[in-house]
Amino acid sequence: MVARPLQSGGYDLNLFVSPPDCNFLCSVCHGVLKRPMRLPCSHIFCKKCILRWLARQKTCPCCRNEVKQKRMVHVNKLRKTIGRLEVKCKNSEAGCLVTCPLAHRKGHQDSCPFEPTACPNEGCLVRVPRGALAEHGEHCQHGAQWRCPMGCGATLHPADQEQHNCYRELREAWGQRQEQSRALLTRLLKRMRRVHHTTNLIRRQLAQLGNFLEEDSTLFMGTPEEEAETEAALEGSSGDGVWGARGPDIL
Repeated sequence: MVARPLQSGGYDLNLFVSPPDCNFLCSVCHGVLKRPMRLPCSHIFCKKCILRWLARQKTCPCCRNEVKQKRMVHVNKLRKTIGRLEVKCKNSEAGCLVTCPLAHRKGHQDSCPFEPTACPNEGCLVRVPRGALAEHGEHCQHGAQWRCPMGCGATLHPADQEQHNCYRELREAWGQRQEQSRALLTRLLKRMRRVHHTTNLIRRQLAQLGNFLEEDSTLFMGTPEEEAETEAALEGSSGDGVWGARGPDIL
């Protein structure tokens, strides 16, 4: 049976081992019902197909009766019946001869030796049948690993073996590390010079402040000689006052 092109929704007719019953077909996509839903008028369609249809017009595709989505129901019994139909593997054209119930098709696909599988080696874009993956890995140019015999610890792919020179790479890495160390040392020396300069400036300012405070104290208090003369003058003034007051009594 030649399947009609699917607009959406249902299963391709070519997938089935035997032509499905016409009652299992969707009137919208003409494929086998997928997730069948029944309308109030009893017509059944793929869920995806009928939702797309109702997005354009609110009537049944068969009888044109008005349809309300909340009155549609899933037909789970029919879905289980269709799930028991025998289908071919999706890789049948690649050589897989396995057939299984539609409900088990996904489980078989996950282990089918003809299923195209990406090579797990990094950088390899080849997709090979799952059954041939081991053989491909033996010859894959991106998969074979080679450890450097010089002991640098590098694990290389065959394409990198000729260009690998761990002595040169280590020397370049050491040179880069020395450059970074010199740059760091230069920055530290510059910072130390700035700190030293700032410290000396603070010391000079503190010394100037001390001298200023000492001079200001001298101006306020006077010299020792001036203090002595002031005290003597005060004492003399006190003696004259006492003598003047007692003189008449003596005479």
